[in-house]
Amino acid sequence: MKSLDKQQRAQIIAARAQFPILNQTVYGKPLVYFDNGATTQKPIAVIEAVDNYYKAYNSNVHRGVHYLSQTATTAMEAARSKIANWIGAASEEIIFTKGTTDSINLVAFSYGETFINEGDEIIITQMEHHSNIVPWQMMCKRKKAKLKYIPLLEDGTLDLTQLPNLITAKTKLIAMTWVSNTLGTVNPIQDIIQLAKQKNIHVLIDAAQGIQHIPFKLTEYPADFVVASGHKMYAGTGIGFLYGKKELLSIMEPYQGGGAMIKEVKMECSTYTDLPFRFEAGTPHMAGAVSLGAAVDFLENLGMEAIYAYEHELMQYAEEALSKIQRVNILGTPALRTGAISLTFEGAHPFDVGELLDKQGIAVRTGHHCCQPIMDFYDVSNTLRLSFGIYNNTAEIDLFVKALERSLSML
Repeated sequence: MKSLDKQQRAQIIAARAQFPILNQTVYGKPLVYFDNGATTQKPIAVIEAVDNYYKAYNSNVHRGVHYLSQTATTAMEAARSKIANWIGAASEEIIFTKGTTDSINLVAFSYGETFINEGDEIIITQMEHHSNIVPWQMMCKRKKAKLKYIPLLEDGTLDLTQLPNLITAKTKLIAMTWVSNTLGTVNPIQDIIQLAKQKNIHVLIDAAQGIQHIPFKLTEYPADFVVASGHKMYAGTGIGFLYGKKELLSIMEPYQGGGAMIKEVKMECSTYTDLPFRFEAGTPHMAGAVSLGAAVDFLENLGMEAIYAYEHELMQYAEEALSKIQRVNILGTPALRTGAISLTFEGAHPFDVGELLDKQGIAVRTGHHCCQPIMDFYDVSNTLRLSFGIYNNTAEIDLFVKALERSLSML
């Protein structure tokens, strides 16, 4: 990891001014927003891109010959190209979806219908978000397949020594998170992809909690599928993308049927159009796609290497500060963590602590974070999670520490 130079640091610090929502007080206190794992705030460039879409060229896409429709189509396809270039894919390999959950369900259904037979096996992990567990459970039930998982270790990492034992001749796919939304653990997906390729196993990477923090290129992480959510990477809500290798997508059964995904419709049968549109039935979220393109521009302008270095410093600062507070337990001790830290407390419930922090202007998340298997592993019902974005800083961490100590003294 490269260190930040002065210009990069100044640029990232200055980027905070581009988020108008942060310029407010909550209960008379300056807002400290540490709930970025749930959703990130939006920079002016993204807000203005959406505003301009509705003000200047709101129209349906790919269907009209008039000016507004052509302008909207151009903007949406430009966003698709930006995402493709950002990760090193072809534009036709980028499918717009509602987000990570929608993308995984698409693959679970379409890949499942095309490639999975009775007795085949899928491998996930014990640290997955529910959106990368439930769709595979549903698919396995439907196809009479078997679901296995890589177990967790106490330090918050995966017991990858078990992976070779889990793989059999029936293993078709490994679907796993890059970065845990609860523990912040960064998994060694390069090693897992390499092992999978040696066994002719396909790989899906849930990048929802990683792609906004760590540089990602398919040349370095050659997965077969990659999924992400726009709202977690500074874009609007209700939009995300699925990357899939052309040779797989082109033979997978469509997930949904309807307008835009067809080539020809007869009363007896229908044929499907080419990629990427065969997986984009109905009117797409055009404004969302535009916002996602603007968010990619925003991240590229800052530089993913610089973002990664800055947030790594932030994470180290937070871990060191939190380790000095009595009654605070940090879940996991992975060597590499980004994005999120989960806490439990001796003699205090995370929900009560979260409420007291809120009254001091600090927004955090409490609960199981859609990761109940992680909670079960650590024998807790929920945690308090603080998760970072590029607009956060060490001064806010200092405020959090003081507010946390004050809250714990009251409980």
